[in-house]
Amino acid sequence: MSGAGERLFVFGFGNSAKALNRLFADRFASIAGTTRSRERADALEELGIDAFVFDGTRPGRSVADALKSATYVLSSVPPGEDGDPVLAHHAADIAAAPGLRWVGYLSTIGVYGDHRGAVIDEETPCRPASPRSRRRLEAEAAWTDLAEEIGVPAAIFRLAGIYGPGHNVMVRLMKGTARRLVKPGQVFNRIHVDDIASIVAAAIAEDCGGIFNVTDDEAAPPQDVVTFGAELMGVEPPPEEDFATAELSPMARSFYGESKIVSNDRAKSVLGWKPRYPDYRSGLKRLWTTGDWDAETTSERKR
Repeated sequence: MSGAGERLFVFGFGNSAKALNRLFADRFASIAGTTRSRERADALEELGIDAFVFDGTRPGRSVADALKSATYVLSSVPPGEDGDPVLAHHAADIAAAPGLRWVGYLSTIGVYGDHRGAVIDEETPCRPASPRSRRRLEAEAAWTDLAEEIGVPAAIFRLAGIYGPGHNVMVRLMKGTARRLVKPGQVFNRIHVDDIASIVAAAIAEDCGGIFNVTDDEAAPPQDVVTFGAELMGVEPPPEEDFATAELSPMARSFYGESKIVSNDRAKSVLGWKPRYPDYRSGLKRLWTTGDWDAETTSERKR
């Protein structure tokens, strides 16, 4: 993709979109997006992003005009109890974009529900257990329907547990909030934000639609990740806790209620993508050795 005239608009310009901007900005003539406050919009403007405020309760000011020149639209905004706020307020604006070639939606592997540690792929039936995951599945369908109505491909990216600068186990260890909860047989996949950016860029480059699992190559027990992070930092890991007797919030306990090994083979075969960080060890080691694990420290260093 040459980038000449190609314009990307992102609803919910968070960490994944920032990684996309950092790594692939030269592929686009411009990158624009929304955030929930004026303060955050000003911070995005400093990064060269055309930023707009959209809090999901009403149409974002000037968003409709910005969408008129969009070539690609990506959304990471989660649905609420009333559905997807982006589609509620801007579906018509997206549909009216004359040069639109592709839409993408960042979802979650939570839509699959619990599979008791089995290997699953995009053909595995979804059976989401939590209301938030059911809403995600409904949002996927809504974005796919909109794309079919417009006549453009829709890429649905089902993301594993995201980590990266400022959002990783080392930060939790530093803050004293990391826990080594042990539940026999429990495994999770993870994904570095840079790998999310690279798969989105790969799909955009090919104007490719479909459902893609966005995960690393190794589902691992969560307590192993905490132990490895502590080893990198040279600190003692927190003591192991039995999940069955640990005091947890309902949300945390529901998170541990799902165990599965999620295959990313389709993304590799269809898009030619492979994760730069195929396991949590390579990703965490890179964050630690570069000093990028702590977003605040990184930000100060780059000023």
